Amino acid sequence: MSLLIQDILQFDLMKEAKVLAGAELVTKKQVEWVSVIEIPVENFVRKNEFVLTTAIGCGQNLEEFEKFVQEIIDSEASALAVATGRHIFDIPREVIERAEKNDFILIEIPWEVRFSTVIEEVMLKLNDLYHKVSRKSEKVQQELINLILKETELTCIANYLTEKIGYPVIITDQIGTIQAQSIKDPNLLENWKKYVVQGMIPSRKKVPISSHDPMIQKIQTIKMDEYSILQLPVIQVSADTQDYLFVILPSNISTKSFLTPYIVNVLEHAATTIALWFSRKNAVEETREIVHDSFINELINGEFTSWEQANSRAEIVGYDLSLPYICIIGAPENLRELFRKRRLEEKTYKQWHESMIHYIKEEIFYAAQSLNKQIMITSQGDQLLIYLEIMLDSKNESVTNFLDLVDRRLRNLLPKVVISWGIGNYNEDITGFKESYQNAKIALNISRNKKGIGNRVMYENTRIDRVLLSLYQNPEMQDIIKSVIEPLVEYNEQRNLDLINTISTYTRYQGNVSQTARALFLHRQSLLYRLRKIEELTGLSLVDPDDLFLLDLCIKTWKMGN
Repeated sequence: MSLLIQDILQFDLMKEAKVLAGAELVTKKQVEWVSVIEIPVENFVRKNEFVLTTAIGCGQNLEEFEKFVQEIIDSEASALAVATGRHIFDIPREVIERAEKNDFILIEIPWEVRFSTVIEEVMLKLNDLYHKVSRKSEKVQQELINLILKETELTCIANYLTEKIGYPVIITDQIGTIQAQSIKDPNLLENWKKYVVQGMIPSRKKVPISSHDPMIQKIQTIKMDEYSILQLPVIQVSADTQDYLFVILPSNISTKSFLTPYIVNVLEHAATTIALWFSRKNAVEETREIVHDSFINELINGEFTSWEQANSRAEIVGYDLSLPYICIIGAPENLRELFRKRRLEEKTYKQWHESMIHYIKEEIFYAAQSLNKQIMITSQGDQLLIYLEIMLDSKNESVTNFLDLVDRRLRNLLPKVVISWGIGNYNEDITGFKESYQNAKIALNISRNKKGIGNRVMYENTRIDRVLLSLYQNPEMQDIIKSVIEPLVEYNEQRNLDLINTISTYTRYQGNVSQTARALFLHRQSLLYRLRKIEELTGLSLVDPDDLFLLDLCIKTWKMGN
């Protein structure tokens, strides 16, 4: 609903007007403003303005007249109406040709037509259209409020918006996770997560659409595949952007032509409605999340003294503690590194990190659901704490199948994320949850120290490592380790010669010099020199079984302790 040049030409006072150029555009060009302008034009003419002039400053100077008309054209005005009969008697052919060449509407009106009357007629028409648009958008606002009062699902609000604006929408939280959508394109929906992970959605570039309208200035455009996506922030009571409304336009649709006053009003009402919807939802979610996390923390800290007490709390958050659970701790190791590679603004890391943890959690939920297993999950800083339902007669198989599925899912969505896993033991009784958590924590630390990041270790397979860890904590053993290891470490720092790796490899090959030399890519004599240096620095003989055992034990214990 808009005022066109054709509508103005149909006014009674314009019946003598002649369209000299751009006649085919009169049914297309919109009018949003009306003004009278003479030389100089400068920046006094706005886009889509219907301009009236007497060209008094041009006189008979053709060059000045052409320059004046070109400036009006450059300002993106809708049309120029020149009153002839006093200062300009005939509009020069050169001026008409310039207008035609620039696809611009040039109109000649008689001198007797009063500009004030034209302005009055145009303004009355514009005000009438504005009020119609306003009434129409107010009706939409009322219907949106009714949807909130009826506690309608967010998807229904998304479908209603699509019906009113003619294009599908997607509503997300602050990190870009879809909360509701009306679009049916499976490819876009499938790729949406990847766009979020890559930092493309939500856009943080802060390049709004150029406009005098403060509402339009909030909107950003994202070019994605065959779509032009409009991003509108949904601001809640904290005055921070909490969520987003995305309008999915085909790439051939002009953003400026789409954002009519009616559409802008509808989007503004929609943003307010969505903010109200999320405020209500977030209040409930935050309470549920606090209760949920608090319950799991009480489990891992062993705060429940009886099954009755634990089960009563579990029922509140919807968990069944009668099932056998095993604790798994997952630690994403390289999120900061991946963030730096994406070259995003440092201040956006927190939100990006939250989105990564959210998507990892989502894949973990999916894996458990696919295997028909119950799961309890929370996050503690950078770590994910999981209690997974298992089958007691095949608990290792249950965990392996679960983590294999999680890894497969994550390789598709987050192919470069490295996660280390520590798996606890199943322990009976209510204190078993705490014990399983402590087991998983030890297994995770051993996994990182012994195997490096990106591996998984089960607690039951760490018996030797736990013995070594226990030995390392013995003060007397620490003194022995110090006396044996320190000379080797210092020698490496001074000469850049890793004797610890040399003796570890020598022990692995059971004292076979030839095999050890090949493994270390050393000449036999070079290896023998190193072995003699180790004996010299440690005071231990490599041909004495007891000395060799002590040296190997010290190295392994030292590595575990570090």
